[in-house]
Amino acid sequence: MQNSLAEPSIAATPSRQPGWWAPVWVIAYVALLPLPGIAESVLVLGALFTVLRLLLLRLKKGAGIRSLLGVPALALTSVLFCAYWLPQLGSALGAEDAGKVWGKVGGGLRYLPFMWLVAIAVATPQRRRVTFGGIALVTGVWAFDALLQAIAGTSPLFWGLDQLKWLVSGHGLCSPEEAALADRLAGIFGPCNLKFGQVLASLSPFLLFFVGVRWGRWSWLLAAAVVGVVLVYAGSRASLITYSLVLLVSGWRLLGGKWLLLLMLAGVMGVAALAAGSSQVRERFERTAMAFGDGAHGVNEALSGRAQIWAAALCMVREHPINGVGARGFREAYPHCNPDAAQAPVWGDGPALHAHQILLEILAETGLLGLLLWIAGAAMALRAWVYSGPEARERARPAAVALAVTVFPLNTHLAFYSAFWGGLTVLLAALYAGALLAEPDRRGD
Repeated sequence: MQNSLAEPSIAATPSRQPGWWAPVWVIAYVALLPLPGIAESVLVLGALFTVLRLLLLRLKKGAGIRSLLGVPALALTSVLFCAYWLPQLGSALGAEDAGKVWGKVGGGLRYLPFMWLVAIAVATPQRRRVTFGGIALVTGVWAFDALLQAIAGTSPLFWGLDQLKWLVSGHGLCSPEEAALADRLAGIFGPCNLKFGQVLASLSPFLLFFVGVRWGRWSWLLAAAVVGVVLVYAGSRASLITYSLVLLVSGWRLLGGKWLLLLMLAGVMGVAALAAGSSQVRERFERTAMAFGDGAHGVNEALSGRAQIWAAALCMVREHPINGVGARGFREAYPHCNPDAAQAPVWGDGPALHAHQILLEILAETGLLGLLLWIAGAAMALRAWVYSGPEARERARPAAVALAVTVFPLNTHLAFYSAFWGGLTVLLAALYAGALLAEPDRRGD
């Protein structure tokens, strides 16, 4: 049994289709995520390019964004931006470090034209095939590269980037001292940027849905196994939870309940085998097992100090319940709310940088006002899904699953108000809105 998981495979498209530039920007941003500074520059330049392009359309043709993006998709994209950005604005009022928060608020405006750009990239079937296929290709290359690292000990892609950095600046992307501290597979992201697992897990729906539609269940199983092995070695338990949700949704549609259950059992056995053969993997499972002994201390150790961080986050919520301590103000507020200041933290020196949990981050940094705005945005996104037809849901499914597993509240997370994870989150939100509410007959400018 093979279900239709997404749109058909990538077809050849004219290089100068209306709006052809939008998929190029999106794929470039995703491909450059291992280089956060450059990726952020691509995001900003893409946002500026979009604004300029829309202005030129208005001046030359009397058209605007609605010539590239339908009104429903434009409306939902803008609503999701407001749900993300308005909490930052509210948190700036009365913040202790008001200058920093207001700077964050101003910088956050770049996400609105960037989200329009992303939604434009999936507004037509041709652009959507290129965009989703490009993200799937990037994800697949990353996973294969990381598998080579697991086998040979070196990521070919990171090695190439590192050599290029040496040629340009006379030093590498990561110092030997920092690289020695890395305790997990990092793939193309490298040992100084240990976000590979979370990013791969969040983007894996694009790869799995694409492979499942184009080549069927056996290819899906192979891709799922490769990504799964890589994520086990990447060492992030949060990414394993995220990926389990991805497998549950995509596998249920392709394999059915019985075969999916067998796959999950085989996955558990595979993880156990990998743990037996890898000391790093085994140590992480042993750390997880500490949650079942030694009381609160054991739980905190199993969670890598997050129990202590979450207690501090609750303290911030109690002291600033309305609009929080300010977006990205967790670091400054942490010492005051640290529940165990005399004890050296599990993560090492320095304060906690963020809450490591989406609900606590929103509440601590933006308060109840921020949480209500996020909930309103989620409700609008869900409402759009409920009232859309089967074809619309089908074409948006990869982005919908990627967004849902990324913000899944029963997990730990990176900082949603950081430039890196915030950029990825708004990207997924715009891909979802643009694909779900795309107008099938839209041709572009």
